Amino acid sequence: MIRTQVQLSEAQMRQLKELSRRRGVSVAELIREGADQIIRGSSMVDEHQRRQRAMAAAGRFHSGHRDLAQEHDRHLAEAFKE
Repeated sequence: MIRTQVQLSEAQMRQLKELSRRRGVSVAELIREGADQIIRGSSMVDEHQRRQRAMAAAGRFHSGHRDLAQEHDRHLAEAFKE
């Protein structure tokens, strides 16, 4: 592991210590878990790959509505009513 130093607010540290106590793990472990969540949640896909994925998805799904391009707002409002 690589040692690093971070600055936390007093409130953050107080809450981390309490959570650490309740879960029976170190504050460092909680910070590592938080870093893992951020890494998993962030998009590691570059702009070109995102565009390729979007292009591949275009046209693959069918709504069953022939007027979806013109009436998408109405169809969306109806879908949210359900």
